[in-house]
Amino acid sequence: MERRSMEKDAFEKMRRRLIMDFLDVIFLRALMSRPMGGHDFIAFISKRFDTLISSGTVYSTLYSMERQGLIEGGRLRAKRVYTLTPKGKETINAVSKTEEKILSTLANILAGRRLSGS
Repeated sequence: MERRSMEKDAFEKMRRRLIMDFLDVIFLRALMSRPMGGHDFIAFISKRFDTLISSGTVYSTLYSMERQGLIEGGRLRAKRVYTLTPKGKETINAVSKTEEKILSTLANILAGRRLSGS
């Protein structure tokens, strides 16, 4: 019983870490469907990943992405919403094309294998 609890705990910690580490990619992917505001992202993460994230985390990520030119913020009625920029579209398309390499790298990390640079 204890082992199962440790495995569940380890999985939950890793799952949350992956979500947080890939938050920008998650946001870019979500913005491919529609413009979204900060609270939309919080609801999206909660529904899609059953994880709660703070508004501070969301807005600091959005601010960073905006500074990088991946997204742009605008007003829709009284709400600030974000859309993908051409650079953001190129970025998410590039990430999508490397999905197999990303998954292979993660598998290698978890298996403790040596990683190659290509």
